[in-house]
Amino acid sequence: MHTALRASSITLQELISAGLAADPILGPTFDPLLGGTLVVSLNTPEEMRTSNVQGLSVWLYRVERDEQLLNAPPTRPMPTRLAPTPLPLRLHYLITPIVALDPAFPLASPSREQEILGKAMQVLYGHPVLRGVDLRDDFTGTDMRIAVRLEPMTLEEITRIWHALHRPYQLSVSYEVSLATIAPAVQPAEVAPVLMADPRVSVIVGDAP
Repeated sequence: MHTALRASSITLQELISAGLAADPILGPTFDPLLGGTLVVSLNTPEEMRTSNVQGLSVWLYRVERDEQLLNAPPTRPMPTRLAPTPLPLRLHYLITPIVALDPAFPLASPSREQEILGKAMQVLYGHPVLRGVDLRDDFTGTDMRIAVRLEPMTLEEITRIWHALHRPYQLSVSYEVSLATIAPAVQPAEVAPVLMADPRVSVIVGDAP
């Protein structure tokens, strides 16, 4: 499906949002039913600041092809149908807490940002694989399986991202989400069904004498 990027982002967004809203300390600020105004947004940190929106930015900043799975064989959704291999992708998200500086309490904003980021990381650490009821948007009801991992990055690498945003470096972490797949916009080909399978596997170790 071509909506895999959006579905992955919304799945991640709603998982983190639910975790923040359920936290006894942060919940009142993230739960709209309790009057909370902080949100988990898919916008860039700069877009959130420009719009005076506070909370957590979950920004998809890079999409790359998974070279290891690119040559995976086609699948058979039906005995007489052969579906082309979908495009396998790895998605990279920059997770950034955004809290406005309060001149009356200048130390409160950085500590609250660290608290928000820590909770988001706790939520993702507790859900390294998203599937079943965790899935949202067009992934709902599918057998999709999404793996989430904290991505190690050097200060130079993450600083380059902030340079591209034309903003000074800010507390943030990067997560890799895999595997999102985009299927070709073609119908599965008609093929003859498999009549017999040979499960034997052998390895050639040398020429016969």
